[in-house]
Amino acid sequence: MIDLRVGNGYDVHRLKEGRRLIVGGVDIPYDRGLDGHSDADVLVHAVIDALFGAAGLPDIGAHFPDTDPRYKDADSIALLWETASLIRQTGYEIGNIDCIIVAQKPKMLPHIPQMKQNMADACRIDVSRVGVKAKTEERLGFTGREEGMAAYAVALLYKE
Repeated sequence: MIDLRVGNGYDVHRLKEGRRLIVGGVDIPYDRGLDGHSDADVLVHAVIDALFGAAGLPDIGAHFPDTDPRYKDADSIALLWETASLIRQTGYEIGNIDCIIVAQKPKMLPHIPQMKQNMADACRIDVSRVGVKAKTEERLGFTGREEGMAAYAVALLYKE
């Protein structure tokens, strides 16, 4: 019998001038970036939490705390690679990841293929096992007002 586990993740960061915008490991040209201790990659942070949740492990803040100077300006794709390694140490493999970026601007569609590839490479899975979608909120809420971005993710783990 196959042991299946599903986890979900959510993250949000405010937009701030003077920061690079990194989403899904892609440096996207924009007038503001996401504010956070690390590179504030909202999409990858949601994926990391989904993976930890599926494995029954503590969340991203427990593994990569923002109080630890080692994670100041950390590359979130490197943190995802480390997360995937921790998941495999529990005996689980990553079946697939599906996620949504919520942002009014900039347009994410041109960057989605590279986001998928970056996360697939970090997780050491085929890119066909990673889904990324982008949504606006029709100018509603903090994302619609372009104050920040959010991301949701679901991950499936399996063990035979």
